[in-house]
Amino acid sequence: MDSNAPATAVVQDDVAPRRRNQTRYLIGQFLWNMIPPMTFVAIVGLWAVSVKVFEVPSYLLPAPDAVFRLLIAEAPMLWANTKVTLLEILLGFGLTILLAIPLGLVIALSPLAKQVLYPPAMLLQLVPKIAMAPLFLVWFGFGIESKVILTLLMTFFPLLIASISGFQILDTRLLYLTRSMGANTWQTFRYLRVPAALPVIFSGIKTSATIAATAAIVAEFVGANEGLGYVLLRGTSTMNMELTFAVLVILTVIGLAINYAVELTEWALAPWQRKSK
Repeated sequence: MDSNAPATAVVQDDVAPRRRNQTRYLIGQFLWNMIPPMTFVAIVGLWAVSVKVFEVPSYLLPAPDAVFRLLIAEAPMLWANTKVTLLEILLGFGLTILLAIPLGLVIALSPLAKQVLYPPAMLLQLVPKIAMAPLFLVWFGFGIESKVILTLLMTFFPLLIASISGFQILDTRLLYLTRSMGANTWQTFRYLRVPAALPVIFSGIKTSATIAATAAIVAEFVGANEGLGYVLLRGTSTMNMELTFAVLVILTVIGLAINYAVELTEWALAPWQRKSK
């Protein structure tokens, strides 16, 4: 009789429940991840049913299938204008990241810089940016420059505040402890201050990202002959609701893409945050 038989049976009895638990976990994760797309499908379905049941006129609320047909029929025109708006968003938002985070670091670590730089930044935030859009047209013309600058200004302050808060969030006692152990300024910055600041900074980036598309569209409303804002304005002025809703669908996709890109970047740069999500 094989003396290893009982041990083998115990191992097999232990593996089977483990596999069942793993299968249940994978199914649960799949169902959990399916909630957002299923919610979207439910909203579109409710939209279609409401239009049909209540006989809503197309000039008030078009049916989803009419909007998607227009998206296909006008794809070249919509894509050409999407590229313009997307470029404005990426340039304005990119400049915000390049300027706001370093400035937040300087203000957070230097009392003198805070006294000199923070009041003008706060004053600029208090000025209504949309009211400045016509002024930007006078200064920079109807080209892409005025749209990029307005996007930069509207997205700058939320990320600046998040950067200041993030770089100041480190516990002073932990900083003193690492310095007493021989860590230099660069080591404390690289291994303590930056990891502590990243979650707060990414929160600010997400907030600014949601504003970026709105800022670009508003800038195009004021003065543009191309871009999704221009197309949206043309659709509403001619009561072409299919075109209007098609632009809204594209803007929603752009917003989701930017948000997922930020989430992916945070996942890559802040791996210690993965388990908390």
